[in-house]
Amino acid sequence: MKRYLDRLRPLFAKDGRYEKYYPIFEMVDVFLYSSPETTHNAPHVRDGIDLKRLMMYVVVALIPCILWSWFNTGYQANLALATMGTIKEGWRYELLAALKIGFDAGSILDNTVHGFLYFLPIYLTTLLVGGVWEVVFSTVRRKEINEGFLVTSMLFTLTLPPDMPLWMVAIGISFGVVIGKEIFGGTGKNFLNPALTGRAFLFFAYPAEISGDRVWVAVDGYSGATALSLGKNGGVEGIISGGYTWWDAFIGLMPGSLGETSTLACLFGALFLIYTGVGSWRIILGVFLGMVGASLLFNAVGSDTNPMVAMPWYWHLVLGGFAFGMVFMATDPVSAAMTSAGRWVFGILIGAMTVLIRVANPAFPEGVMLTILFANVFAPLIDYAVIQLNIRRRLRRHVRA
Repeated sequence: MKRYLDRLRPLFAKDGRYEKYYPIFEMVDVFLYSSPETTHNAPHVRDGIDLKRLMMYVVVALIPCILWSWFNTGYQANLALATMGTIKEGWRYELLAALKIGFDAGSILDNTVHGFLYFLPIYLTTLLVGGVWEVVFSTVRRKEINEGFLVTSMLFTLTLPPDMPLWMVAIGISFGVVIGKEIFGGTGKNFLNPALTGRAFLFFAYPAEISGDRVWVAVDGYSGATALSLGKNGGVEGIISGGYTWWDAFIGLMPGSLGETSTLACLFGALFLIYTGVGSWRIILGVFLGMVGASLLFNAVGSDTNPMVAMPWYWHLVLGGFAFGMVFMATDPVSAAMTSAGRWVFGILIGAMTVLIRVANPAFPEGVMLTILFANVFAPLIDYAVIQLNIRRRLRRHVRA
C-alpha cells in the first residue's frame, strides 16, 4: 500500500495539485502507518503506546461483544420467527435461502449469519456517514484522520437496536461526530463521549424507534420485552416469570441492543483493557461500587409500590447496558476524569446515579447512557476539585513544616 501511494503522488505533482491533495495523502499515511512526527522541544513524552495502538486495543476488547451481537441478534430473530410460524420476505431472507442457511434457533451458524446481516448495514452506514464527516473536518483543518472514529463507530453501532432504520443511524452518527466531537476540535478535545451523544440524540428525537418492546427483536410485528422492562414492572419475579434467569442475563440470551446484552463479553473486554492499561480500573471498580452501594441503600429502604427498589445489585449488573457502559463508555480517556482520585468519584457517581434513575424514573428504566453523559459534563469540575484539595493539603503541610 505504501509503495502504491509513493507511485501515485507524482501524478498529482503537476499544476500544484499535489499541494491541494496533500492533506488526503497525509491522512491515509497516518491512518495506515505510524506518524513520522516527533517532539524536538521540551517537554518530551516517551511511551511505548501511541494513539493508533491504544485505539486498536479497544477494538480488540470489543470483539467478544461484536461476535455475541451477531449470534444473539440472529438467535432472538429466529426464536421470534419460530413463535410466529412464518418466514418474512426481504433481502436478508432471500440471501440466507441462497446460501442454504436456515432459521434454526438451535444452530450457531444460522443465528450468527442471520444476526450479522442486521449488524452489517448499521455498521457500514455508521462508518460511511461518520467517515465522511471526519474527512470533511480533517481536510478543512489540514490534519490527519486518527483512529478514534473507528472505535466510536463500533461503540455507536453496538448501542442501537438491531432493526434501526438506516437513515436514523446516519443522523445519529452525524450528530455524535459533529456536535459531540468535531465542533470542539476533534479527538482529544471533546468533553462528551461521541457515541453516547449520538445515541442520546436518537433517543430524544425518535423515542418510538429506540424504546418500547417492539424494537429489540429484528422481526417486524413481534413484541419482545427486555429483562429490564420486565423488572421495572414486576421486579425479579417479573423477570423470571418472563422466561429469563440471571444466567441468561449474564450470558446475554435476551432481547436488547446489538452489543450490550452480554455481561460476560463485556467482562472479557474489561480484563483486556485493564491488562493493557487502556481502561482505568479505578473507573470500572468505582462504577461497580457505586451501583452496589446505591442498590443496597434502596434495598434497605424498601417499597411496597416500586419493585425496582428491591432489585439486588447482581441483577442491576447484568440488566440493560450497565456492563457495556461501565467497561467501554465510562472509561473513555478523553471525556472521563483524569486524576486518580477523580476517577473514583467519577465512577461512583455513574454507578449510583444509574441505580437512582432505574428506581426513581417512572418512564425510562435504563440510566447508564444518561449518567455517563452527566458525569462527562462534571468530569473537569471533579478534576479541578481534586487538584485544589491537593494544593491546599500541600500548603498546610508546608506551613506545619
